[in-house]
Amino acid sequence: MATGTEHKFPCPVCTRPLEVKRTKKEKPYVICDPCGVQMFVRGPAGIDEFARLIERGNRDGLAERLEAMEERYRLTCPDCGGEFWIESELIKTSSFDGRLKGFRCPKKGCGAIVPWEGKR
Repeated sequence: MATGTEHKFPCPVCTRPLEVKRTKKEKPYVICDPCGVQMFVRGPAGIDEFARLIERGNRDGLAERLEAMEERYRLTCPDCGGEFWIESELIKTSSFDGRLKGFRCPKKGCGAIVPWEGKR
C-alpha cells in the first residue's frame, strides 16, 4: 500500500506539482495522470539525491515559481482544450501591422489561435 507525503515534486513533462508517494518499502515515486508519467526512484543514491532535490525545491520556493511561470506561459486552446507552453514557433502576428495576435495551438489538426490578451 502506497502512502503519501507532504512533499511535492514537479512532473518532468508538464511541471504540475505532484504528491511524492512512498511504496511499502519506503521508496519515493510520483505519478502524473494527465501526462501518464510514472517516476520511481529505486537505488539508495537516487533516493538520497531525490530527497535533496525536494528539500532544495522547498527551500527555494520552486513550486511557487513554477506555478507563476505556468500561469504566465502556459495556454489552453479554446477550440480543442489542449494545453501548451508558448514557444516562438507558435507566434501568430497580424499580416496587416505585425502585431501579436496570439499563439497557434500546436495540436495536430487544430491550428486555432489562442489570444495573448489578458496575460500578465
